[in-house]
Amino acid sequence: MPTLLVIDDEESVLYSFRRVFDSEDVRVETARTAAEGLRHLREHNPDVVVLDLQLPDSSGLQIFPEIRGLDAKRPVIFITAHGTTETAIEAMKGGAFDYLIKPLDLDRLSQVLERAFQAARLMHVPAVLPAEEEGDRIVGRSTIMQEMCKLIGRIAPQNVNVLILGESGTGKELVARALYHHSRRNNKPFLVINCAALPETLLESELFGHEQGAFTGAHRRRIGKFEQCDTGTLFLDEIGDMSPAVQAKMLRVLQEQRFERLGSNETVQTHVRVLAATNHDLEKLVAEGRFRKDLYYRLNVVTIHAPPLRARLDDVPELAHYFLYRFNRELGLDVRTIAPEALEVLQGYSWPGNVRELQSVIKQSMLSTSGHVLALEFLPERLHHEHAPPEPSKELPANLDLEALTEALLQKGEGDIYAKVSRAMERILLARVLRHTKGHQAQASELLGLNRATLRHKLRSLGLAVDKTVTEEEHGDGPAPGEDRSSEAG
Repeated sequence: MPTLLVIDDEESVLYSFRRVFDSEDVRVETARTAAEGLRHLREHNPDVVVLDLQLPDSSGLQIFPEIRGLDAKRPVIFITAHGTTETAIEAMKGGAFDYLIKPLDLDRLSQVLERAFQAARLMHVPAVLPAEEEGDRIVGRSTIMQEMCKLIGRIAPQNVNVLILGESGTGKELVARALYHHSRRNNKPFLVINCAALPETLLESELFGHEQGAFTGAHRRRIGKFEQCDTGTLFLDEIGDMSPAVQAKMLRVLQEQRFERLGSNETVQTHVRVLAATNHDLEKLVAEGRFRKDLYYRLNVVTIHAPPLRARLDDVPELAHYFLYRFNRELGLDVRTIAPEALEVLQGYSWPGNVRELQSVIKQSMLSTSGHVLALEFLPERLHHEHAPPEPSKELPANLDLEALTEALLQKGEGDIYAKVSRAMERILLARVLRHTKGHQAQASELLGLNRATLRHKLRSLGLAVDKTVTEEEHGDGPAPGEDRSSEAG
């Protein structure tokens, strides 16, 4: 359970924190003096600290360096009834997570605490953990995942910017966290900004800060994430959605590690490692003039591709059981295993929503399960009736060679040619290999270099069927010599 330590000498403040935030999800602990707070920090190591600026035996700013010395990654939120612009700046420059003025606005405080607990989790829980530990982690033993993890291991210690590409739900944030935890900056801050979630002015303010009066609603100076994260790591999610104006300022930061706050002429020097992620095709955005080419090259020092789940279907059982274990603990359930036929359906689905969709499916199915086994009947109906991709043009003969097929599609002015030609090639290739193995899918998988789950998924999506005796053959009842088990459905 996450722990919040509130260091304040006002009983009304401590009471309010206990009454509002102490729950099954968060444990609130309190201290009235600086000495008591420091002692509690050493003995109990709370996740987040709320620190009053004025304490009976010291000031929050005076003990802040000692708090940071105990754990520089722990978020510290200053609160005060006598705040000034200078104290706010000093606190934020020293690495404070935020600075709030009393009387505290409950909605604002709740939002800041939620972000602080998220930051604490991201900075302290590695993305690669032993299987028995809890928390989000990279899961998968497939070749493509092992290659990705090896690349993370090579790149993490290097002081270079990294671009993480992948579809939504593939775990790009986990990749960023793994890079951070295995870097030389893992004892420094790690902050996250979703560039798609904020309008241009607010995003620029979040990144670079602003002066009082810089825009409507800017009632006081704000220190941005680049200053807060100095010497640390900043993860920019959905960077493809960043506006051209912010892109220009971002380019200067990456080139010179310098910037100005909104509404200021003062140059701020910083030293931040930037990890960026997007599900957009940045090269296409560059070609369309929607993303700066020079910024793309600055970000793209190293590129890591987070693979879609359909490219690593042999990881589905491990992922499914990982989520089963996790949700049993989180939801207080006792679903002990997944039925083999349910696992087969999970491995045969193409997962357009990737790992995030699988996580949702397992959670939903567990909540519907009666008994200790997640059976086939508890899986969502859509997994049983996945639609195959569109067929190539029916007017084209199925056995046309690929060059002729490509030419025919070009002459007809059809789009999506790559997918159609690839699909035609796969139909010919898989049908021929299955004829060679007399319908034996295990042998075909080995010859093709595909895992069994991927082969089954491709056969279904391409409309290629293997009759029941093939399954019997793979369990030891072989077919008659020369018998062809592969046929085109329909």
